[in-house]
Amino acid sequence: MPVDPSQQPYLDANLARWDESVPIHVASQGYDLEGFLRGEKSLYPLEIEEVGDVAGKTLLHLQCHFGMDTLNWARLGARVTGLDCSPAAVEAARDLAARIGVTDARFVQSDVYDAASVIDEQFDVVYTGIGAFNWLPDIRAWARVAAGFVRAGGFLYVYEAHPMWATLDDERTDQALVVTYPYFETAKPNEWTSPQSYVDGPPLTNQRTFEWNHGLGEVVTAMIDAGLRIEFVHEHRAQAWQGLPWMEAENAIPAGSMHRRREHWRLPEHQRDLVPLMYSIRASKPA
Repeated sequence: MPVDPSQQPYLDANLARWDESVPIHVASQGYDLEGFLRGEKSLYPLEIEEVGDVAGKTLLHLQCHFGMDTLNWARLGARVTGLDCSPAAVEAARDLAARIGVTDARFVQSDVYDAASVIDEQFDVVYTGIGAFNWLPDIRAWARVAAGFVRAGGFLYVYEAHPMWATLDDERTDQALVVTYPYFETAKPNEWTSPQSYVDGPPLTNQRTFEWNHGLGEVVTAMIDAGLRIEFVHEHRAQAWQGLPWMEAENAIPAGSMHRRREHWRLPEHQRDLVPLMYSIRASKPA
């Protein structure tokens, strides 16, 4: 299911940055690979709660990067397949699986829109982690791909940055919540130039990225049109990273928990109910 050819230069630029970013992310404090190897950096408790027990189930992780969260599902008993467009990410994911002794994890390289050409099966759970949707130029085409991988009786689960948060000006010094960027999906992406990745590490050669926003209604309708039934849509006041400079850290994880390396960030109390920061969706395929 190829995307509009006019979008390909943007996708190629993003892929070059992802390929370059993989070794930086593997070595970064932000991803904390050593903590993951010790079993400390698990999934967010919300994801575990909303997805439910995955023991013995098949799970496909679309846009899996170098596989940490894919393998966290494997640690919970799922039989996992991860897919990513970056050859460097897939190679790193396979190496990581070997390092923790997960011998039946499978990692496949493909653009998500072409995923059906390399994976010919359906899964109990299809999952995307945080920070996947902004790289997609066409949410409707993505939903058709994702839904095609859900077996009858299975479901798709998404935990993602809220499109309302993505409209806000994150460079203000007065802490005002000002809408600056498009809420809805647009043909032309937002273009960003950043010398560094979103975690610690050296400067990058590929400094430009191209990203798209997708309104919540667009996402939900795309899933429905793809044949899925919406079980819930939850909007959240906490975010998984410091999405605005004045957000306040809130470690929602009990001390001593294996999940302790996952933090949440919130707006100051007087702004906390003004905008949603993240959302989660579970959508099932009728049996």
